[in-house]
Amino acid sequence: MPDATDSYVSQEKFDEMVKELEHLKTTRRTEIAKNLEYARSLGDLSENAEYQEARDLQAATEERIKKLEEFVKHAKIASSGAKKNEVGFNSKVWIRKDGSSDVHEYTIVGSEEADMRVKKLSHVSPLGAALMGKKKGDVFTFETPAGKQTYVVEKIG
Repeated sequence: MPDATDSYVSQEKFDEMVKELEHLKTTRRTEIAKNLEYARSLGDLSENAEYQEARDLQAATEERIKKLEEFVKHAKIASSGAKKNEVGFNSKVWIRKDGSSDVHEYTIVGSEEADMRVKKLSHVSPLGAALMGKKKGDVFTFETPAGKQTYVVEKIG
């Protein structure tokens, strides 16, 4: 099972981040440099809102570049997991809360890809961590702010 501190992502998400990094380092840096040059040409920098705005944008862009470079450097590509009958990265899993008939579907992903709006669950979230390694029919319990919750794994896809 992966270490919770590892930065796991799908190949698709990794490629997306590399593409964003390349765009920021080339196109975006050039655009910001042009904006700074224009703002400087307007005169007094101490009262120049355009200059300050361009500097803020430059700082935010450089911070994002730094973050992406660090992430890409240490990222691990999550494989789909060799075991189809066990919850792992990129697994689709259907679970049911004990005592309920409602079944919920999630996909297990790395933290960078987690998005509950599209049912992508981080492997380090309480529910995601509890699901890792489970098999169809397993009953498991995990801690939530509202107390312990018990679920059953209905299906793994």
